[in-house]
Amino acid sequence: MKFRPWGVALALVVTLAATAAQAMSVREFLSTAAGIPRNPTALLRSDARRLIGEVRAAGATLRSEHDAAVAAGRRPAYCSPEGRISISSNALLARFNAIPESRRDISVTQAMREWMAERYPCPA
Repeated sequence: MKFRPWGVALALVVTLAATAAQAMSVREFLSTAAGIPRNPTALLRSDARRLIGEVRAAGATLRSEHDAAVAAGRRPAYCSPEGRISISSNALLARFNAIPESRRDISVTQAMREWMAERYPCPA
């Protein structure tokens, strides 16, 4: 197999573009969520799936950061109980709506990081 530097560069650009496209502010999240009807067909909408994907990506990022901090012997941002953390859509929307208007340009990942640190503080 022949090594093609442009192929690696192209793959990197596509990956970075996909990551940048997924980044979403709390303001954008709430605006998009407001346009989604609260009924069983909501999950069929592409904008609802996009919001779910954003929350899943943020959760994966937070788990990776947590695991990396623990592996490096650093104190993680939060200390969740063992197992999977479950967050209802109502709780998530309530939390995001509680963020002051002046701070809603933070990313969904940062908002969730702050929430997890508050919800699951590490013992001193």
